[in-house]
Amino acid sequence: MDFLRPGSWEEALAAKAEHPTAVPIAGGTDVMVEINFDHRRPEYLLDLNRIGDLYEWEIGDRDVRLGASVPYTRIMAELRDPLPGLALASHTVGSPQIRNRGSVGGNLGAASPAGDAHPALLAAGADVEAESVRGTRLIPVEEFYTGVKRNALAPDELIRAVRIRKADGPQQFSKVGTRNAMVIAVCAFGLALHPETRTVRTGIGSAAPTPVRARAAEDFLTAALEEGGFWESGADLAPSLARQFAELAAGACNPIDDVRGSARYRRHAVGVMARRTLGWTWDAYRGREGNTRCA
Repeated sequence: MDFLRPGSWEEALAAKAEHPTAVPIAGGTDVMVEINFDHRRPEYLLDLNRIGDLYEWEIGDRDVRLGASVPYTRIMAELRDPLPGLALASHTVGSPQIRNRGSVGGNLGAASPAGDAHPALLAAGADVEAESVRGTRLIPVEEFYTGVKRNALAPDELIRAVRIRKADGPQQFSKVGTRNAMVIAVCAFGLALHPETRTVRTGIGSAAPTPVRARAAEDFLTAALEEGGFWESGADLAPSLARQFAELAAGACNPIDDVRGSARYRRHAVGVMARRTLGWTWDAYRGREGNTRCA
């Protein structure tokens, strides 16, 4: 196994173009586990740790351009206001050591359906900034996942950054695991309210071959909030509305049975998380709007 260590982004792109099978490594929280258990034996490792630009971010008017190697601890500490859903998800990642090294770019590169960042990215709305010596392109995050641990990157492309929409309303993240910490998700759910566009977005993790949005649930809730005048009134959401949203969210799942949980349990848990996160986000929206909070 050869170790490539570029000193700049341009050198990294050139190395990836010359060696398309090279596996990028920054935090190494996924790659090194696979290598240590002999699940992967790449010909080349492409070390990106010397490229400082990947550890930076920019907050714009519309989105946050998050460098691919920004660790979860920085997101938790410094980006909680513009990216609340991702900050919540970051809290659930592994141990402090993993959060100090792991990054959203690494989560995307691994493309595991159980990756904690994915539901938050889907719910917020994000684009993956992929670059090669041929140029740069933006890939909508919902189009980035192409299969179990497969993504839409070309062989010569690297993830440079993720452009995530700044929150204009409450966001939530919920995760079920076999214990309270340092655990791979049995399933996870992200929800974001977008009052500026009067829309709702969701993200589901570890309950289908790829991370997915519950589009039927989104469409139902978006229509219900608009038709009922809820954005203006901040009124209580009827229990029947929350149940229907939860049922539609569970229906978006296509889970499997494995050692962490059964398909039936995952589908049920996603429905429960959808109902609860809807309650939490609507509570927060009503409080922010100055209306009476839900009981």
